[in-house]
Amino acid sequence: MTKSLFIGLASVVALATPGVAMAQTGGEAEPFVGVSAGYHEFDIDDDVDIDGIDSGSPIIGVVAGVDFPLSERIFAGVEANFHLGTDVIDNEYGASARLGFVNPNGSKFYVRGGYQEVDFDIGEIANVDLDDFDDFDDIDTTQGDYLVGIGGDFPVGAGAIRVNVDTISFDSLRGTAGYVLTF
Repeated sequence: MTKSLFIGLASVVALATPGVAMAQTGGEAEPFVGVSAGYHEFDIDDDVDIDGIDSGSPIIGVVAGVDFPLSERIFAGVEANFHLGTDVIDNEYGASARLGFVNPNGSKFYVRGGYQEVDFDIGEIANVDLDDFDDFDDIDTTQGDYLVGIGGDFPVGAGAIRVNVDTISFDSLRGTAGYVLTF
């Protein structure tokens, strides 16, 4: 877990460095924070269907980041997220870089790539109560890999409604929606 946290933090710093340099060349940074909710599904392969095994979870969490204009219509940014799961996911967190364009009404459309770490609830996956088994206490239930996705931010009031569709190493499908406040 410590190694994964270090890798995640190092990724955020590495992704943010070009953005800081761009901000110093005249682009005005656009920070944002917000809430997000959705569903993360891990059984996206039709060939695998095991009765009694749960493979997805509703998630709810927070996002924060900053975008930097590269031109009047193009932007790049970085963001971090943390979500709690209600079923087979205990929690998940990650960081990603964004690259996209802004249309004339202020909506942003982007692609993103980064790293996402997921902490699974093995008991929920197998539909068993693991509280009776002390042997499972030391098992690492986290898994992380690269994240790629697409999304859009649509201006509403002081912020934007956000929608994203992501995958972790093309083994999962995660759809989220939320609201972000921009500063």
